[in-house]
Amino acid sequence: MNSPPKQSGPSIRAIPDGDTRERLICGDCGFIQYDNPKIVVGAVVLWGDRILMCKRAIEPAYGRWTIPAGYMELGETPEEGAAREAFEEACAKIEIGALIGVYSVPRIGQVQMIYRATLIDGEFAAGAESLETMLCAWDEIPWDEIAFPTVRLALDDWRRTKDQAAIVPNLKRF
Repeated sequence: MNSPPKQSGPSIRAIPDGDTRERLICGDCGFIQYDNPKIVVGAVVLWGDRILMCKRAIEPAYGRWTIPAGYMELGETPEEGAAREAFEEACAKIEIGALIGVYSVPRIGQVQMIYRATLIDGEFAAGAESLETMLCAWDEIPWDEIAFPTVRLALDDWRRTKDQAAIVPNLKRF
C-alpha cells in the first residue's frame, strides 16, 4: 500500500478556521504560515549639533545616505536593536532617547521605529554595511542622495521636535 507523498511544509492556500485572510497551510500537520511585517529600528544620532549619517554599502540604495537603521532581531527590544544597528553600521556607541516616530510602509511590509540618540564618545567609523560615515550639520545633509523617503521623514520629525523635552511620536503611513 502506497502512502501519499508528504507535502513538506506550508503549500496549500486557504483561509484557516477563525481567520479572514488566505494563508499558506501545511496539508500534513496543519501548520499555518503567517507573513507579518518586518520591524525596522534606527536612530537620528547626534554629536553636539551634528547628525551621524551612513553611506550604504549594500542594496537597496547602495551608495546613498541614511541614518543608522535596520531590521530588529528576535530577542531584542526596539531600543537595543537601534543601538546595535548604530554599532554595526557606524561602529558607534549610542545612548537611546525618545521615540521620534513610527512609520508604516505597508507596500513593503515594514513598520519603522526611529529614536533620538546621542553618540556616547564621539567615535564612529564605517561598519561592514557602510561605505563611509560622517557627522554633518543640518544644511550639510546630502538631501539629493538620501536612501529612503522615511529617512527624510525621520530627519524632518527630529528637527521639528529637537527642542522639545518630551515628544509625542509622529505616526505616519507612507
